[in-house]
Amino acid sequence: MTNTEIRPFRIQVTQAELDDLTGRLDRTRLPQPAPGDTWEHGTPNHYLREAVTAWRAFDWRAAERRINAHPHFVTRIQDQPIHFIHARSPHEDATPLLLAHTYPGSSVDYLDMIGTLTDPVAHGGRAEDAFHVVVPDAPGFGFSTPVTEPGWTTARVARAYDTLMRRLGYQRYGVHGSDHGAMVARELGVLAPRGFLGLHVLQLFSFPSGDPAEFERLQPHDHAGLEHMRWFQKVGGYTTMNAGRPQTIAAGLSDSPIGLLAYSELFNSFGNGTSLVPLDTILTEVSVNWFANAAAGMARSYHDNAAPTGQPAPINAAPTGVAVFADDFQTIKTFAERDNPTIVHWSRFDKGGHFAALEVPEILADDIRAFFTALR
Repeated sequence: MTNTEIRPFRIQVTQAELDDLTGRLDRTRLPQPAPGDTWEHGTPNHYLREAVTAWRAFDWRAAERRINAHPHFVTRIQDQPIHFIHARSPHEDATPLLLAHTYPGSSVDYLDMIGTLTDPVAHGGRAEDAFHVVVPDAPGFGFSTPVTEPGWTTARVARAYDTLMRRLGYQRYGVHGSDHGAMVARELGVLAPRGFLGLHVLQLFSFPSGDPAEFERLQPHDHAGLEHMRWFQKVGGYTTMNAGRPQTIAAGLSDSPIGLLAYSELFNSFGNGTSLVPLDTILTEVSVNWFANAAAGMARSYHDNAAPTGQPAPINAAPTGVAVFADDFQTIKTFAERDNPTIVHWSRFDKGGHFAALEVPEILADDIRAFFTALR
């Protein structure tokens, strides 16, 4: 490939790779169970035992056909392979929209939303609400591998995504993101490239500054959000491991499919009973990461972003929309407005969680549409 070439891409897992996965699953050795075999200590054996059975029966070829039903491409940006889905709307004047995925997800996070976003008329909507959709895999995630050099911070990913959109011919566009993708989306807001319309996110990761006056403005649901933060810090130990010793954990995740599945417990909201992500969907996500051998690149993204800069977080002044789902990280508006002074859209939903694109895709698509419609 040349430095700017875009070429078609197709996911084609070989039969040998499928047979290897099956053999590894057949030889699974589960750990000694923790007392009670609950989620208290991490992913439990009873879940993994069920998942092994389901994964051995999982129809990867059907999943592969579903993924390949959308147009896939690959290009190089800063010598890094970037894989992406590019689904153009039948309505030529549609708004270009980049969808930035989660950890431990990939571009397949958004498969259930592409149709309704690109062709709203076919889903009972209006032509003026259509989007041309671009869904990249972040460097090290999905099929944007291998990572060619260190330093892929979310700010650098944002710059690469802007290059991608320009390369595709889009001079104006917006972005939606969740989790890792929400941080990339915010960095695009900070970057504010020419023609950038705004960002819609599921989370703004703003935390207390230490000013007591901030707490005086908190609402009851904000205090519940603080409790959720404390809970997440307790169970989300993978963030420390990824940031500190990514290659160490990647050795196990790259060699053991069940290890990779167990480490992806965020899809289950750490077993707290709130996740609406079906097991088949989780197996699709984890299978993509397994066949792409993406575990090391995904983990190292935390390491790249953990490097201290010594600088305060930059202000995002771009038009910003936030959708807060009941069982997700609860963005606290008082803190968020301090760091993002142009929040123009704020929604709360009583159904859905961290992976709303996988859990309640129609609700999320409607909120994205409402945000960008209001910006016109």
